[in-house]
Amino acid sequence: MRKKKSPKDVAFHAINYALFGIFTLSCIYPFYYLFINTISSNDLSAAGYITFYPREIHFDNYVNVLKISGLAHAAYVSLYRTVVGTLLTVGASAFLGYLFTKKEMWLRRLWYRMLIVTMYFSAGLIPWYITMNNLGLTNNYLAYVLPTIITPFNIILVKTFIEGIPPSLEESAEIDGAGYTKIFRSIIVPLITPILATITIFSAVNQWNSFIDTAFLMTDTKYYTLQFLLWRYLNESSSLAALIRNSQDMAASVQHMQTPGSVRMTVTMIVVLPILIIYPFFQRFFVKGILIGAVKG
Repeated sequence: MRKKKSPKDVAFHAINYALFGIFTLSCIYPFYYLFINTISSNDLSAAGYITFYPREIHFDNYVNVLKISGLAHAAYVSLYRTVVGTLLTVGASAFLGYLFTKKEMWLRRLWYRMLIVTMYFSAGLIPWYITMNNLGLTNNYLAYVLPTIITPFNIILVKTFIEGIPPSLEESAEIDGAGYTKIFRSIIVPLITPILATITIFSAVNQWNSFIDTAFLMTDTKYYTLQFLLWRYLNESSSLAALIRNSQDMAASVQHMQTPGSVRMTVTMIVVLPILIIYPFFQRFFVKGILIGAVKG
């Protein structure tokens, strides 16, 4: 039989649900507000009348913004760096995390300590740029994926997660003649799926949202990412809105004419939407992955 809850327990749970409910709404509302303003009448949105529900719904903002020159190619570049960069980062983090658990690894402690040091010390922006320039990584797609392959935080998470796996599993495979690669591929990878899913979403979000490297390293427009264009459009939304208005049919209704605010919100929504869609699918791995893969002691 279920234990009857005391009034204090009921009050405690009620307060918890209320607080977390308010916190959840405060996290969701900015995205909801952004979305309803992109599909509502632009003049009502500009006047601040769209707060809780859309009015005079239309999708012309998305149609017109998607026609902006260079936006489709920038989306392709962002998708490329997100997919390729994430795959390389996750693969390297998984394998290096596994290697650092092996006592037989040559100078294991030295390499691990050197890896940790990079988390706390950085040469700075100018040395970083000089290094990237000397390596020929300006106006180069590799600049988006090579620097992020070795990510110390991810490697530490994987290493700690693997250390929680019973050694007997690997020992039995070694008795059967399996080598490190075979053990890693057939035993370790299936068991560390939660932490791999966690660092996958971390890496994907970081790659998708990054634009500083584009600003410093890319001068050719064919290397521009969607986030970098968003940053530029946010700074140039007034002129961009005028450009879109000039390209629209003169017979278009006033409610559908582009404004600087509608351009900013629509472009922001287009950039954020992919992460909002993907994030829930990986969320169930977060708690288990972070708790087990967290640094202990």
